[in-house]
Amino acid sequence: MKTIFSAILMVVFAVGIHAQSRLENAKKQASEKNELILLNFSGSDWCIPCIKLHKNIIESDEFKKLETESVVVFINADFPRNKKNQLSPELKKENATLADQYNQKGLFPYTVLLNSEGKILKSWEGLPSENALAFSKEIRDIKENQK
Repeated sequence: MKTIFSAILMVVFAVGIHAQSRLENAKKQASEKNELILLNFSGSDWCIPCIKLHKNIIESDEFKKLETESVVVFINADFPRNKKNQLSPELKKENATLADQYNQKGLFPYTVLLNSEGKILKSWEGLPSENALAFSKEIRDIKENQK
């Protein structure tokens, strides 16, 4: 009985630690490397503007440079609906926690630029009107103004 109780306690504790791991890891990395955090809320298999955002901006070479050049740490909080695309229970819980903190209106897509402490610097409701180059430049400009 003691072993079962210990195992259950360890699982609950592990899930609790994991709940904020991506954001906490991003904050740590952003702080160490002087980066910003870009948090995107999407419905990858049902939200047309979300799909366009990822295809036209997030997956672009210009945006990827933001990550490789240590400008941003990117987190995608996805909320798929199709059964075949479902996330792990831990990731669902983590995304829900992120939404409770940063997307209380439940907008999709919704993108938030944060500093290394998690403070909102800018947000975009819906599909940004900018193309990948302009979107990336705006993020670079915001980072430059943070110095």
